[in-house]
Amino acid sequence: MAIILQSQLRQFRNTVRPTNLSVNESLNSFRSESKQDKVTIFLSHKHDEAENLDSAINLLKRFRVNVYVDWLDEGMPKSTSGITALRIKKKIKENKKFIFLATEGAIASKWCNWELGYGDSLKYIDNIALFPIKNDYSTYSGSEYMQIYPSIEYEDGRDKNTDGDYISEGYYVFFPADNKGSRKYITLGAWLAR
Repeated sequence: MAIILQSQLRQFRNTVRPTNLSVNESLNSFRSESKQDKVTIFLSHKHDEAENLDSAINLLKRFRVNVYVDWLDEGMPKSTSGITALRIKKKIKENKKFIFLATEGAIASKWCNWELGYGDSLKYIDNIALFPIKNDYSTYSGSEYMQIYPSIEYEDGRDKNTDGDYISEGYYVFFPADNKGSRKYITLGAWLAR
């Protein structure tokens, strides 16, 4: 699995985001964007990982999608409660796609795992994907359950598919391996458009 490094994601973000904006200013700018006629994504993430969140949103925005982030939702309660959970369930259901920003911190989060479980029940397998991000210079432990989900990965153009053809450089959604260990894949843009 070609897991994306935080530095790679940040580097992409820095090429598309105005450099004069802070991470918080960039995240807040997403609130005011038009949501009309766009594929919608519920982006599950760990709240204290704003830089990873901002980077992922900037990458996804390249595909002209609308990204829902719970703590940018003005209708979300100020303190966590059962109402928070009900609103999150409603938003997961309303959004067409569910993406779990699978950092080590998010994998350890009870809320993120709860969101993934609920998203699984509504979106599996065509409209759900993990977006694994690993810290630079570290290993990625992930979790066993992650093997059953499609994942967003970056290909650098050096890997070959099962037919022996090189996979072009870019972002892809790879589906879980079949019983022969083979994984189907589709470009991220095509997955978001369907």
